[in-house]
Amino acid sequence: MGDMSNSDFYAKNQINEGNHEAGFGCSVMELRSLMEMRGPEAVVKLQDDYTGTEGLCKRLKTSPTEGLAGDQTDLDKRKEIYGKNVIPPKKPKTFLQLVWEALQDVTLIILEIAALISLGLSFYHPPGDSSGEFCGAGAAGVEDEGEADAGWIEGAAILLSVVCVVLVTAFNDWSKEKQFRGLQNRIEQEQKFQVVRGSQVIQLPVSDIVVGDIAQIKYGDLLPADGVLIQGNDLKIDESSLTGESDHVKKNADKDPMLLSGTHVMEGSGRMVVTAVGVNSQTGIIMTLLGAGPEEEEKKQKKGGAVEDGHQNTGKMQDGNMESNQIKVKKQDGAAAMEMQPLKSAEGGESEEKEKKKHTGSKKEKSVLQGKLTKLAVQIGKAGLLMSAVTVIILVLYFAIDNFVLQKLPWLPECTPIYVQFFVKFFIIGVTVLVVAVPEGLPLAVTISLAYSVKKMMKDNNLVRHLDACETMGNATTICSDKTGTLTTNRMTVVQCYIGDVHYKEVPDPAALPTKSMDILINSISLNSAYTTKILPPDKEGGLPKQVGNKTECGLLGFLLDLKRDYQPIRNQIPEEKLYKVYTFNSVRKSMSTVIKLPDGSFRMYSKGASEIVLKKCSYILSEVGEVRVFRPRDKDEMVKKVIEPMACDGLRTICVAYRDFSSDPEPDWEDENSILNDLTAICVVGIEDPVRPEVPDAILKCQQAGITVRMVTGDNINTARAIAIKCGIIHPGEDFICIDGKEFNRRIRNEKGEVEQERIDKVWPKLRVLARSSPTDKHTLVKGIIDSTLGEQRQVVAVTGDGTNDGPALKKADVGFAMGIAGTDVAKEASDIILTDDNFSSIVKAVMWGRNVYDSISKFLQFQLTVNVVAVIVAFTGACITQDSPLKAVQMLWVNLIMDTFASLALATEPPTESLLKRKPYGRNKPLISSTMTKNILGHGVFQLIIIFTLLFAGEKIFDIDSGRNAPLHSPPSEHYTIIFNTFVMMQLFNEINARKIHGERNVFDGIFRNPIFCTIVFGTFAAQIVIVQFGGKPFSCQPLNLEKWMWCIFLGLGELVWGQVIASVPNSKLRFLRRAGQLTRKDDLPEEDTNEDNDEIDHAERELRRGQILWFRGLNRIQTQIDVVNTFKSGTSFQGAGALRRQSSTTSQTQDVTNVSSPSHVSLSNALSSPTSTTAATAPSTTGQC
Repeated sequence: MGDMSNSDFYAKNQINEGNHEAGFGCSVMELRSLMEMRGPEAVVKLQDDYTGTEGLCKRLKTSPTEGLAGDQTDLDKRKEIYGKNVIPPKKPKTFLQLVWEALQDVTLIILEIAALISLGLSFYHPPGDSSGEFCGAGAAGVEDEGEADAGWIEGAAILLSVVCVVLVTAFNDWSKEKQFRGLQNRIEQEQKFQVVRGSQVIQLPVSDIVVGDIAQIKYGDLLPADGVLIQGNDLKIDESSLTGESDHVKKNADKDPMLLSGTHVMEGSGRMVVTAVGVNSQTGIIMTLLGAGPEEEEKKQKKGGAVEDGHQNTGKMQDGNMESNQIKVKKQDGAAAMEMQPLKSAEGGESEEKEKKKHTGSKKEKSVLQGKLTKLAVQIGKAGLLMSAVTVIILVLYFAIDNFVLQKLPWLPECTPIYVQFFVKFFIIGVTVLVVAVPEGLPLAVTISLAYSVKKMMKDNNLVRHLDACETMGNATTICSDKTGTLTTNRMTVVQCYIGDVHYKEVPDPAALPTKSMDILINSISLNSAYTTKILPPDKEGGLPKQVGNKTECGLLGFLLDLKRDYQPIRNQIPEEKLYKVYTFNSVRKSMSTVIKLPDGSFRMYSKGASEIVLKKCSYILSEVGEVRVFRPRDKDEMVKKVIEPMACDGLRTICVAYRDFSSDPEPDWEDENSILNDLTAICVVGIEDPVRPEVPDAILKCQQAGITVRMVTGDNINTARAIAIKCGIIHPGEDFICIDGKEFNRRIRNEKGEVEQERIDKVWPKLRVLARSSPTDKHTLVKGIIDSTLGEQRQVVAVTGDGTNDGPALKKADVGFAMGIAGTDVAKEASDIILTDDNFSSIVKAVMWGRNVYDSISKFLQFQLTVNVVAVIVAFTGACITQDSPLKAVQMLWVNLIMDTFASLALATEPPTESLLKRKPYGRNKPLISSTMTKNILGHGVFQLIIIFTLLFAGEKIFDIDSGRNAPLHSPPSEHYTIIFNTFVMMQLFNEINARKIHGERNVFDGIFRNPIFCTIVFGTFAAQIVIVQFGGKPFSCQPLNLEKWMWCIFLGLGELVWGQVIASVPNSKLRFLRRAGQLTRKDDLPEEDTNEDNDEIDHAERELRRGQILWFRGLNRIQTQIDVVNTFKSGTSFQGAGALRRQSSTTSQTQDVTNVSSPSHVSLSNALSSPTSTTAATAPSTTGQC
């Protein structure tokens, strides 16, 4: 077995011969120790112990060219001995753990304590019989009708409702967790890898890869297992995820053949034999270290026996080995272990690991919306706390003053328990006010809404990897899209070509072409393309042939087939391992070259790439008879004008194919790329068409109507890009836009020192629509520039699409990164937030719709919740202060809390999206959650409900001719009076829930109600539950059964909500000036009166024009600004009518209305003032601005 002294690890492992008996020549531990070597020492060890990669393959019983036979029993045996390629996930939280977490809620804890005290006191009976007579009026009737025995019911009922709330919350969390796991599984199954089995190249799910498999690796792959390189072309790996070093590492079979899982292939291609999978791979070892907590580590060390890890399928492994191995990993990777990008795990450890890195602790990521809501919930909670404290203080003082000051009663020791019972009752009322005030349903609503949307988005081909991406998408203002594959079909076909001095507008007849040129062309295309690229027969009869691999290369191979030639025989003649040197395509070279050794010992290099780049390097060209002639600079210019530009203007991608011969003596220095890739001989230029997807123009139009700017960022030629942009509708002739290439872009945004300046970017991006010939850095710079820009009212929210490895940085930087599910590389998917499973631009529009829907769902819920909060708190507070008892009892409040928090969040958060969502502008980052329309609704409905409840409270007994429930003694039976109040209150909430379905002032609140079965179920379910509570709730719910007539009155008063909703909708926002100052909640201005009626269904566009605190400025500056505008008009020579129109407009709209024409107090824009009040903000308009 060679000399093993270099590894005591090995020596220790000699006992582990069990695996050898299974018929394989190396054990798990041997392979693991091999994979810890790097560079030259790895080559030496391979040579010494295994006689090179060939020997390793022999021992693993696999063929380097044909792979494993694919026999199922063999595969199962390999999985048993070497483990499966999965990393066991962290265990999900159990239901009980989630229950425990839900119990940590402070308000619930306070309630539990209060309920327990109340329970304890109800069982305590003071000594002596006559105590009741001396303990003040409040205590009279305590012993009435043996009701005191029922005193425990209230405490028990509160505890029961707490249990209900906790169970519901825990169940919600649990189902969310389950959904998230399901999503992860789905992402895992998406990841496939190319493996050779039985000499066939097949795509396998990553988890099915076993030790001994021969895997084909190519540019953009995320390696799924450890392996040793058998053959590689120009292979460069990014190992930063393991080592933290950002430089790409060159790999080749004779210098550094070790490939590690979790690393990214940045360039080149090759084949490797898999040597370690799952928990035994380098990633797996680190993940196991990360996954095992400190206690487990200690346990392991104490045991000193076998490693207690259920997923270690490695037979009896000595603990010492495991430990030393872990220590090695720790030393070797240091801190890098922490930034490890995990392998795909069986159960979605991947994203969760990421989450953990982003936010330490068990918290899931918080989105912008969740942030806003938590803040709001805290503010409301504080207000509630204050109210509840004041309530308790007032009740206690009132009781004390009434009994001990006015009635001058002494405090008798035997009365103490009775007084304490009163104080506990007051405390419970206070806590109840707090419970109702704290909207704990808010975060719940977001979670439900996001989880629901994510589930539905799957059907719309959006696989969401990070929950918050879904909601951010609703605010997107810019989409930077790739061209190839996203806007186009990514089915490349050669439609024009230039060969032998002739420009053919369609594929020529092979007979018309010179034979010499033809032969060289066929060899060049067949050999100088990835051997994984193929054209296969169509799946369906009469369908199009299937393109596999790089689509541009598929187009070229298709061109050969159109010329009635086949590429396969040539490839068979020169298999991949016989290629002498390959310069693979990358974003810097923008070309690919392959060197082969000719039979006479000389070399020939075939090259292909972007036409203007390859042509610059050509010194010769093949003539019409196939002879080489000189290709002068002026010939190049003519060719660009006559051939390349016309092709590009037709929207074709132009590719130049060329070659060069080298003598064998002396052999060229292949590392000196500049001298090698020069003096080429051009063979032909082809124009490849990639048709625009039929649904794209329509999708882009929708985006533009929704206020989203679509920009195309492509590596293609500027003319091609412009032609495609016009076809897609990104640019329209006659508009004011910029189309530039990467060079020009860099010239405009960098200063003399070559540094990027934000001010310079700000001059370019607003009008930029097409950026051609862009490098990955350009894309990243553009995205970063737009995100960091402070132009305009609100910060831009940028979505980016990408499929290549080079798009990674831009995808990560963007607010939302979309990766292509079919054409995308693993690196792109890893960096993205959403994966488009059909690679289609129109799916992005769906994502926008869902994102906006999430935002609207939350707003609907907020509107409903805040109305209930305001009313319940005020009723409990005033009721308690005036009648010494809350008209709504603790248990009733908890029921209201349950319907309004949990059920309403379910009902309102699951509304399906409609197309009308795409007819308004994005909200932007800083828009307050509560718009003025919502404030109007909350206040309007609040006032209506309060009037009705107070009328019932103080005059209800006269109206219904029943006994008054006010001032009832402690533990008295429930009264009909208070039951009616409770019932009416719930009915009003039920009908208001229907009102809350619309938040932009729409009239028809029933529109599309039956499209949401969850909503209908919850409304009817709540109604049924309410009947049960009122009729049979009795003492625990403090309810007295009502007869049919009283029920009808309650429902009738509830229905009043719908009618009142119509009244509120009729009041124009502009009439309600005070709404503008409704606390810090709203910061929007509204449409003028005449617009309000027309645009009732739409959101008020101008509503988001105002910044907080500027209202005061505007009042004073309004008139001055109008004057300055007029002066500016004359200065800039704009026609006199403009100024007149401006003046007219200023005078017709109300004083506050002028505000919409101004973007900020110090900037007055003319162009806006002349356009309608809903026009774009001044900052983006290139207008004359006056300072004041």
